[in-house]
Amino acid sequence: MNTKNNKRRQETIQKIESVFYDLIQTKELSQITVSEICKLCDINRSTFYSNFIDVYDLADNMKEKLEQQVALLYADDYKNERNSNDYLRLFRHIYENQVLYSTFFKLGYDNNYPITLYDTDIAQKRFNNRFIDYHIEFFMNGLNAIIKKWLRSGCNETPEEMMEILNSEYRGLTDL
Repeated sequence: MNTKNNKRRQETIQKIESVFYDLIQTKELSQITVSEICKLCDINRSTFYSNFIDVYDLADNMKEKLEQQVALLYADDYKNERNSNDYLRLFRHIYENQVLYSTFFKLGYDNNYPITLYDTDIAQKRFNNRFIDYHIEFFMNGLNAIIKKWLRSGCNETPEEMMEILNSEYRGLTDL
């Protein structure tokens, strides 16, 4: 039976995702074919198509999976309607899921779907409610830039060192 939570189906999806992650590291999305994935996974095309519409759907599923994982990291914050500004949690998750994040950035998803949320309440207090949109843009793009650099270097620094780097950029802003 090909049910959604079938163990065999889940293993096949993981295999497809793993091959996709490997391929996307050296190719552009438009260069990856369903046939190539199927060959490397040793599955039929019908098996691929029973799970994904095409490689773009596979990429979108990867993005959604990452967004869900990040949302789970901060579930308590969302539930309690607060922002802990605990980016160490995020750095640890990135360190443990480097290929997933590298893929996210390579596909350009960070342009439309930032992986972090910015606490506008703190920003409004800190900057007297002036130019908040600019502060948010600066922070989000700066954070994404250091994460990308960290990933390109193979995450040589520890998550704790990355948090230290982030804090040093916001020296004097103790609420971070």
